[in-house]
Amino acid sequence: MKLTCSLIVILAIVGCSGQPPLPSQAAADASPVRGPFTSQELLQFSALDPIDTHTHIDQTAPAFLALLQRLNIHVLDILVAHTPDQKALDTQSEQAWNFVKTSKGSATLCTTFNPFGYRSPNFARTAIALINHDFDQGAVAVKIWKNIGEQVKDAKGKYILPDNPVFEPIYTDIAKQNKTLIAHVADPNTIWEAPNPAAPDYSYYTQHPEWYMYNRANAPSKEAILVARDHLLETNPKLRVVGAHLGSMEADFDQLGKRLDRYPNFAVDIAARMPYLVMKSRPDMIAFIEKYQDRLIYATDNEFPADAKADDAVREWENTYAFDWRFFATNDTLESHGHKVQGLALPAPILRKLYHDNAVKWFPGILAASH
Repeated sequence: MKLTCSLIVILAIVGCSGQPPLPSQAAADASPVRGPFTSQELLQFSALDPIDTHTHIDQTAPAFLALLQRLNIHVLDILVAHTPDQKALDTQSEQAWNFVKTSKGSATLCTTFNPFGYRSPNFARTAIALINHDFDQGAVAVKIWKNIGEQVKDAKGKYILPDNPVFEPIYTDIAKQNKTLIAHVADPNTIWEAPNPAAPDYSYYTQHPEWYMYNRANAPSKEAILVARDHLLETNPKLRVVGAHLGSMEADFDQLGKRLDRYPNFAVDIAARMPYLVMKSRPDMIAFIEKYQDRLIYATDNEFPADAKADDAVREWENTYAFDWRFFATNDTLESHGHKVQGLALPAPILRKLYHDNAVKWFPGILAASH
């Protein structure tokens, strides 16, 4: 699920100064590049055979499918069990599969299971059967969502964490099937902190209080949830795990690097966390990407809900892809949240890994429908 684009960016990333890193003088003087791809940019972007490994698409529209074809981009459509309502998840699955099957090879599915039914004696067996059915249809991954750790509770009101033994048979099956687990566990630091109207994501949590953990009775800390995630990685060394949203360590790249060093079965996507990359110092960001170039996977968290207008989605999706590509591939001057920033101009081999190779490596079979 995409949060606000500016998740505690200024305070959590750029530090006490509250200012983004300054671009070069030439970049500072230049007008920011905006809008959709130019013809030349589109040629360079599409030549990467780009893959977006984190999207949520619930409908099929000719204009939207035409966008994917024009950009030559492949997307991973991810299911999310938002509520205990299995019928709602079934409807979402039907919509997503309909999109994938009509996408002309431009999409693959990531399935999920409903964690709210974990107390059922047949929970794991039922979940595995549904997951394997989707694998047989071409799904390449399974997602667990932040409701594991922040919402699902046991009979005594204790929150269930990602390493709870009830999920272990599911993780074992995913590894056995040579598929991948996408783990969106925990959230930005703000949800465990006292209300702060100055925080960029304050409005999100006032509108979605169900995710606000501050002073909530028996709520686990963010650290506890991430420790449980790490335990999952340790006890399932043959399971590939992709941590969504920079593994929820978006405000601490040192900690993220330590996890990537420690767990060879762990990679992260950058979905909905571009502001954290954009606002970090340019040399530091380049160095981090160069060091972990095999463990970072391009993703957006772009959404196309069932009730959305295709024209709006086409415009918003292309603008997102254009901004991200300019930031990674060029030294253009860009504008992010009212500040000028300069693109990283990453080398071509690293761009290829970020946009294509790492997705193929960490999600085996993701392009099978394309061939």
